[in-house]
Amino acid sequence: MASEVGAKAPWLTIIGIGDNGLDSLTPLARTLFDAAQTIIAPERVLARIDCGTRETIPWTFGIKETIAFVLARRGTPVTILATGDPMFYGVGATLMRDLDKAEMRVIPSPSAFSLAASRLGWALQDVAMISLHGRSVHGLASHVQPGNRILALTSSGRTVVEAAQILSARGFGRSEMHVLEHIGGPDERIKILRADRIAADKPDFADFNTLAIACEAQPGAVLLPSVPGLPDEAFEHDGQLTKREVRAVTLARLGPVPGGLMWDVGAGCGSIGIEWIRSARGAKAIAIEASEARRTMMAHNALTLGAPGLDIIAGTAPDALADLAMPDAVFIGGGISHDGVFEVAWDALKPSGRMVANAVTVEGEARLFALQAVHGGELIRMQVSRAEPVGRYLGWKPMMPVTLWSVTKGLDA
Repeated sequence: MASEVGAKAPWLTIIGIGDNGLDSLTPLARTLFDAAQTIIAPERVLARIDCGTRETIPWTFGIKETIAFVLARRGTPVTILATGDPMFYGVGATLMRDLDKAEMRVIPSPSAFSLAASRLGWALQDVAMISLHGRSVHGLASHVQPGNRILALTSSGRTVVEAAQILSARGFGRSEMHVLEHIGGPDERIKILRADRIAADKPDFADFNTLAIACEAQPGAVLLPSVPGLPDEAFEHDGQLTKREVRAVTLARLGPVPGGLMWDVGAGCGSIGIEWIRSARGAKAIAIEASEARRTMMAHNALTLGAPGLDIIAGTAPDALADLAMPDAVFIGGGISHDGVFEVAWDALKPSGRMVANAVTVEGEARLFALQAVHGGELIRMQVSRAEPVGRYLGWKPMMPVTLWSVTKGLDA
């Protein structure tokens, strides 16, 4: 269908519009708007412009419903008015997943990020640009680092308060928060407050706002770097945790990549999947865990550590692996000696995908030796000792040795 439509003129036009309405449109965008037959736009946009007698549809439904509505009119001229740049966390980028690019014509306006940077004097290449619009506000957490600057799209004024609470809980209450309301429009206003003040007072903000944060850590702040190997105490767990030294090596061999999907089989408290997500832009992880208590801990860890998108699956491998999306990497942290776990995961792994399996039992280690003999790869045995008090002195306390097997799936496997 896409190839047939692709030979024709675009039927879907997406025009970026600012808070100052039609005055924000370029001559080309204005020409396309004037020629539009059906216009879909947010109610606040439609309230400020004159669409004449043309069909207008207020955008009051969710993004999934919007996509379904637009696709149902495929081939019929439709114009969408979207805030700012439709290809930057916007409806254009979303629809491009379902449509051929030849079906769409996109005319952007300056994004909220560009407008905010121009007001604040921030260089965009030095800023983390994220969206909290229609997403969990806990996605902010992985970007909270000393000296970091963050620009965030929000869902409402309440998002600002929730972000301030996250910053304060992490020891970043001194951070300066700029709330840019109705930026680019006649009602534009910028409010500047410290995060701890917002968290305590919970003031009201306009729902149409962009949030800018200058992160400042206070003494005792919890620092959680983006490199693998977060402190063990950063996770809520019941002892079933891949320790940070082993975790760092495991993640290095899994090789997180932008947009990559990993399966975490026998996920425990979710440490591997969470750190995979934190390590690369757009990385995704599916965590499979049988224990309800551990899944609850995992969900908590995913929120507090900035990986709210972690997909948690209840069940036991290999049965729970059926019908999951093909992964770019697989980590088997538990159950490698169980029948069918490796085979199902290996069959699903994409060509050139990476698999890492860890074992602490003799039986698990024997299974890794057998798999390495057939599939190749690399075996490593790690034993970490940590210095702990022995009376008035320090002594080395060894942890259980861990055997790691890492292998890359061949193109012809």
